[in-house]
Amino acid sequence: MFEKEILQSKNPTFSFEIFPPKGVGNLESIYDAVDALASLMPDFISVTYGAGGSSRDNTVEIASVIQNKYNIPTLAHLTCVGSTKLEMDNILGALSEKGIKNILALRGDLNEEAVLGEFKYASDLITYIKDKYNFNIVSACYPEKHLEAYSMASDLQHLKYKVNSGADMLVSQLFFDNEVFYRFLDKTRVLGIEVPIIAGIMPITSPKQIERMVSLCGATVPETVQKFVKAYGHNSMAIKEAGIAYATQQIIDLLAHGVDGIHLYTMNQADIAKRIAENLRGILYSLKVKRA
Repeated sequence: MFEKEILQSKNPTFSFEIFPPKGVGNLESIYDAVDALASLMPDFISVTYGAGGSSRDNTVEIASVIQNKYNIPTLAHLTCVGSTKLEMDNILGALSEKGIKNILALRGDLNEEAVLGEFKYASDLITYIKDKYNFNIVSACYPEKHLEAYSMASDLQHLKYKVNSGADMLVSQLFFDNEVFYRFLDKTRVLGIEVPIIAGIMPITSPKQIERMVSLCGATVPETVQKFVKAYGHNSMAIKEAGIAYATQQIIDLLAHGVDGIHLYTMNQADIAKRIAENLRGILYSLKVKRA
């Protein structure tokens, strides 16, 4: 039950996100990534949930392995768009049977064919889980507001409602400008949102990745990032090195500002996560010693 530990601890957490392969194919590659990430001793690992629940069974299986084989707290993503309460009961029951204690409750992306079903917002799912089950609930937050939100102010009000509905912790969407995150944190605290807020960081590994992330979540790309993508984007090794260096610097600055934790969106690239973890090893250790 890592949320309660975060509330009681002064140490920042360091964690990873992985995603299951689509369909019901061979899971060997993802278990190789899990094995590599587990060796880095993260505070928890989150497992994503495919669009429309397409990787639901894989999510349950992978989360169970992380929780029960590696004894690492698992955060299982769960989207509710297009789902019925019965379908949610089935997946929540399966997660509970596997010993999973932590759920990242999300609405999920709306595509042209999406139907909301019995849950209109993530807060509906949070309320439903809290009323019927004994999971710890994590929710998403958006430092640059959700793309569908009318304004930052209205998005913050929705965020507060999710917390009031039962979210124990928040994990942010990716961002590339730390000042954006700091301004967001200030606004949440002024509004009375006091739960831990974990910063989500995605290392840049290709120009196409930047284009895709901006289109999906609207993240601002600082001039510094634009320059190194333009300078090194033609070479896969060079852009990876620059992305690791930039993500490392982002995290160093975030930790110096006392953030509650760092959640690294690994894109299943364990080698990149390992490089960043090694860069931060001394810093994370020093913070734990200082705050003990």
